[in-house]
Amino acid sequence: MATPVLRSVHVHPVKAMRALALAEAEVQPWGLAGDRRWAVVDAADKVVTQRRHPRMALATAEPLAGGGITLSAPGHPPLTVEVPHPSATVTVEIFDKPVEVVPADRAAAGWLSAYLEGDFRLVHMDAPEHRRPVDPAYARPGETVSLADGYPLLVATSSSLDALNSLIAQGDHADEGPLPMNRFRPNLVIEGSSPWAEDGWTRLAVGEVTFRVARPCGRCVVTTTDQFTAARGKEPLRTLARHRKSDGRVVFGQNLVPEHTGTVRVGDAVKILD
Repeated sequence: MATPVLRSVHVHPVKAMRALALAEAEVQPWGLAGDRRWAVVDAADKVVTQRRHPRMALATAEPLAGGGITLSAPGHPPLTVEVPHPSATVTVEIFDKPVEVVPADRAAAGWLSAYLEGDFRLVHMDAPEHRRPVDPAYARPGETVSLADGYPLLVATSSSLDALNSLIAQGDHADEGPLPMNRFRPNLVIEGSSPWAEDGWTRLAVGEVTFRVARPCGRCVVTTTDQFTAARGKEPLRTLARHRKSDGRVVFGQNLVPEHTGTVRVGDAVKILD
């Protein structure tokens, strides 16, 4: 088999909004530069995602110089949002854990509230180096993460997606497949490995950067959400539940923690170190 290579790189400037494909990205200790530094919170100060609001998939946040973003969504005018001054942080809840963030201006709250039809605010993580630790059961002291679900990066492989789509084609909801990779919202997509080979990886190098594999990625209802229409189906959760379970969770892809910083580029060679 050919040497695995990095097929694509993706960031999500606002957690749960549309992914952006890049030719290269800087790897920071807490994730790719510009990935999930912003999030949407509700009136109860809880971070919200496509789990509750699938229409977030149709909204886009384009990054600007200096860390700001431009929000856009069907039927709504674009809005530019600058990075808020970290003069005062607020505490919000992400997956039942508190994290300090900085609220964006009222215009962003108005835009989100109109689009999602409720009471919502936009918040920014100003200091990821010390705001949110990685789960200590799978981390080393001092490792932190942005506003991603739990780990700095997520990697998936195109061969495993092909294998999953073959399984879906044999099931009761074959008409829902084949599914695209964007259902799984990875940061890095690798091609050229064997299906499910990532199950056995513990360390890998992508170009100049090495990563530690923390644990398989547990999947949720977001994977059933069409990222272009926000419609939901049954797959891939139904097929994953039959064929891909680990520690009681359905899984696809692997969570990564960088061992050092650097830049990853589409086309980089991938080496499995352990």
